[in-house]
Amino acid sequence: MIKNVIGLSIFLILGTAQVVAQKEDSTQLPDISYFHQDLFVPEIKEGKPEAGKRVKQTLGSYLNTDVYHLVYLPTNYKEGKKYPVIVEYPGNGPYTSASGDVSTGQVDGCNLGYGLSEGKDFIWISMPFISADGNENQKWWWGDIEATKKYCIDTVKEVCAKFGGDASNIILAGFSRGAIAVNYIGLHDDEISHLWKAFIINSHYDGLKTWDYPNSDKTSALARLKRLNGRPQFICAEGQQTAKSKNYLHQSGIQGNFTFMNIPVRNHTNTWTLYDLKERENIRTWLAETIKKN
Repeated sequence: MIKNVIGLSIFLILGTAQVVAQKEDSTQLPDISYFHQDLFVPEIKEGKPEAGKRVKQTLGSYLNTDVYHLVYLPTNYKEGKKYPVIVEYPGNGPYTSASGDVSTGQVDGCNLGYGLSEGKDFIWISMPFISADGNENQKWWWGDIEATKKYCIDTVKEVCAKFGGDASNIILAGFSRGAIAVNYIGLHDDEISHLWKAFIINSHYDGLKTWDYPNSDKTSALARLKRLNGRPQFICAEGQQTAKSKNYLHQSGIQGNFTFMNIPVRNHTNTWTLYDLKERENIRTWLAETIKKN
């Protein structure tokens, strides 16, 4: 099943981009600063996770390293209750786009989970990739894939056990490199792939392009995609970029519950969920409906 939530041809009707959103060339689309930012991600704190705080954490097996993840508990958090969890992977870094968009490659630069949840109702984990030597977070591509996979599994289990994460409602999300990671890491094998209820993919898609790392080819990507097993994926990107993913998935022959959405900005950034965009409401609606389903 393929759904096209919103196309550039109807942006004006929905009131998102009032002047130039119908242009297909992404360079002609407005800068994100054209819109109103109404959310700001909390600063990172030390200490124990608490409601409304974004806290730096490290698994026990990595305490003598610089590896860390971030845990955010919602503003309406109460002990003893269960909360759906958004697990988010960051983009590559250091990176700066032609439009001035910045990605550090660190978990600190994750923004999707906060914008999608508005800081409430969801636990949000900013998840790292682990370096080849196991001593720090990997800023560019994957580092140690097996270590990254295990860190993710163990972190999700820990957050569910300690803070009431709902193991039946875990959403995997990512931007740019993190978008590729949704399938590349999240569907890497049967051990990790069963964790997820649904997936949010923001810019890029595993298998669309051969990159300079192992198993980025389409054959390998399709083997991973077969582990999706019909679970929903929300695929979004700046400009008209989702057309490439839609065509790729159509040609793959993989049957899935795919929803596509174009974001009417020129920017390669995960900060768009912090802005008052109609598209943000669309993805929030999808997320709410997905969480409710058994």
